[in-house]
Amino acid sequence: QVQLVESGGGSVQAGGSLRLSCAVSGVIYLHNCLGWFRLAPGTEREGVAAIYSNRGTTYYADSVKGRFTISQDNAVLTFYLEMNTLKPEDSATYFCAAGPLLAAGSGNYCNLNDSAYETWGRGTKVTVSS
Repeated sequence: QVQLVESGGGSVQAGGSLRLSCAVSGVIYLHNCLGWFRLAPGTEREGVAAIYSNRGTTYYADSVKGRFTISQDNAVLTFYLEMNTLKPEDSATYFCAAGPLLAAGSGNYCNLNDSAYETWGRGTKVTVSS
């Protein structure tokens, strides 16, 4: 059974850091886009960061550029979201997801649209206090 399992959420003060992990079953780790999304109460799900697993090509939302880093460890089939300089507005439930590459000719391997991702984890909550 295909699974993605997040871990690493918690509570932190503004300016602090957290690292989220997403363990992925092998069948979907390679040749796919791996992404992080977040959902805060009263908002729509937002794409935060993505990585093309084969090449390590990364994509970020403007709201997190320079603060968040997505990375992967192919040896343990896990990808990560390192979150630094956290702000209260980063508080949300964070989900990891996997999906196929974008169609050839699109200009990118991956994007941050949740409709492009097919398999989702259950989420991990991040709370940033001011």
